[in-house]
Amino acid sequence: MTPDQSRNVLGYNRRMRILLSNDDGYLAPGLAALYEALKRFGDVTVMAPEQNCSGASNSLTLSRPLSVLRSANGFYYVNGTPTDSVHIALTGMLDDKPDIVVSGINNGQNVGEDTLYSGTVAAATEGVMFGVPAIAFSLVEKDWAHLEDAARVAADIVEHFLAHPLPGHPLLNVNIPNLAYDEMGDWEVTRLGKRHPSQPVIRQTNPRGEPIYWIGPSGAALDASEGTDFHALANGRVSITPLQLDLTHTQMLAATREWSRAGRRVS
Repeated sequence: MTPDQSRNVLGYNRRMRILLSNDDGYLAPGLAALYEALKRFGDVTVMAPEQNCSGASNSLTLSRPLSVLRSANGFYYVNGTPTDSVHIALTGMLDDKPDIVVSGINNGQNVGEDTLYSGTVAAATEGVMFGVPAIAFSLVEKDWAHLEDAARVAADIVEHFLAHPLPGHPLLNVNIPNLAYDEMGDWEVTRLGKRHPSQPVIRQTNPRGEPIYWIGPSGAALDASEGTDFHALANGRVSITPLQLDLTHTQMLAATREWSRAGRRVS
């Protein structure tokens, strides 16, 4: 797709507007690779955290003001979280609402319960909260191997979405194996798998003799059955998981109503 062709995607007689963010920081290789892959579709604005914010989830910085700076390559960055980055862009920096928010490419997978902690997914989630469809991209292994191939896959998925948008304001979580482009399997739509609880914290002692703790590694997969993101990645396929923001446990509503009635005081 050429820049001129991108003007007619989704029926708009203009160039597409893409907001790009991440959680590894504005200097991350994954961000640069994704920018290069997406810029042919239209105007890409990069707004990312100043530093690595892995595990920041959907946190907003409310305890201090934030600064937005621009790097030599034109990327904007904020001394805050991934959510701060997208929030500021959508509420005070951009003149026009973007057509899509894209986050990544993350240095490491975001599968199963990882999505609850992920700053990469959180940046995309913030877009959806403002009515903008969003896609989060992650590369499974943390060594950046086959990053350019992953960026090519990400561009394929974004191009397909722009040409064939899903209804509403979808949030897609995409994980890409560290494989050559031609070695990857098909895209597979998956559900989130499940992990065992995280491994124990790692206890150490600081120079003052006081105990300090490092959060332990993620647990192993508990549910990696067919249809899960774990299973797709283990078989060399790209995992695409649609997510939602509604945390209501609908199956528990009836039981909770009964529980509530039983606990009411008799007046």
